[in-house]
Amino acid sequence: MIQISDKYERPKINTPNVSEAVSKILNDVKINGDRAVIEYEKKFDGVELENLQVTDNEIERALKSVGNEYISMLERSACNIREFHMKQLRNSFMFSNSEGVILGQRVLPLERVGLYVPGGTASYPSSVLMNAIPAKIAGCPEIFIATPPEIRPEIIAAAHVAGVNNIYKMGGAQAVAAFAYGTESIKRVDKIAGPGNIYVAEAKRQVFGLVSIDMIAGPSEILIIADEDNNPEFIAADMLAQSEHDKLASAVLITNSKILAERVQNEIETQIKSLERYEIARASIDNNGRIILIDDINSAVDIANDIAPEHLELCVKNPFEWLTSNRIKNAGSIFLGQYCPEALGDYYAGANHTLPTMGTARFSSPLSVDDFVKKSQYMYYNREALSKVISDVEKFAESEFLTGHARSVTIRR
Repeated sequence: MIQISDKYERPKINTPNVSEAVSKILNDVKINGDRAVIEYEKKFDGVELENLQVTDNEIERALKSVGNEYISMLERSACNIREFHMKQLRNSFMFSNSEGVILGQRVLPLERVGLYVPGGTASYPSSVLMNAIPAKIAGCPEIFIATPPEIRPEIIAAAHVAGVNNIYKMGGAQAVAAFAYGTESIKRVDKIAGPGNIYVAEAKRQVFGLVSIDMIAGPSEILIIADEDNNPEFIAADMLAQSEHDKLASAVLITNSKILAERVQNEIETQIKSLERYEIARASIDNNGRIILIDDINSAVDIANDIAPEHLELCVKNPFEWLTSNRIKNAGSIFLGQYCPEALGDYYAGANHTLPTMGTARFSSPLSVDDFVKKSQYMYYNREALSKVISDVEKFAESEFLTGHARSVTIRR
């Protein structure tokens, strides 16, 4: 049963040291390419592959399998995601701050991105849309997906709706390696994004620098701030929705109402019995779930900012006042009011669901179009404009004892 207490500490996640195993896989794929990837798929997933790319025939079969109604639902969700992310587009600029001087910045899409999509029971078509659509809006010419070989047709359908170029049957660290180094059949990418297990996360960590990555994602988490005027069934349902993700996921409620806390506690026990992923949710709730009782609901702000949750639900009177006052400073995504459950953000509302976890919302942001662009700057001075600033640049360079820098300017007098 979920614990009721007066304080919260983020659960410590004990993970095995997989660094050496991942390093071996990365190096093998770097040297042996497709052959190594295919061998690892046989070893880890029990699937023998002749080639890694999903074929056009496989895509057609998947689309028929899910049916038009499912595809229409994906398209409605994709429309909302596009509308939100279109507003994130940055423009290049150019200006002149004096005669003979031009400065500017170009915003350019990454040429090629690789998106990782987990397989098995944690296989999410929603993550395909959330990762691929911002990349598409950014203007990336080539968008690839890697996912373990026994691909659910819903994943293929989501990739089709999002405009993905190629889908590859590969998972784990070997997929990250193929994207990072390239193989005979897979082009090297500029960025790898998307969630995965500990081996995927460690692989992303090790290839960072050779390629860009989005983030190292931890277990999913939700924090709900609720006053006494709330429906315990709603809150329990939202906490369980997060808990069924992963045994390491955490669901936390902060409230000033002991009555609400006890009702939520009881409601969780009622609702959890009907979940298909009962064992996962049970472990998550028992080990990482918490209900924190406080005297004043306003003090929940300080706790929330300290936790910096991935998802924050504000089930309070006048939630927009909490938002617009900028009292809430650290949160990945904020859900306002009793009728905006976190699951709405997972699938449909349009804001991205790839969010900073483990307190990194203190300094990190949700996945966005910005993750799939790069910026370069430029400048132009004519002779007259340079002559006006030579003395300043010379003094600056000499103050840093860089006489070669100074000379490269003064020689143009």
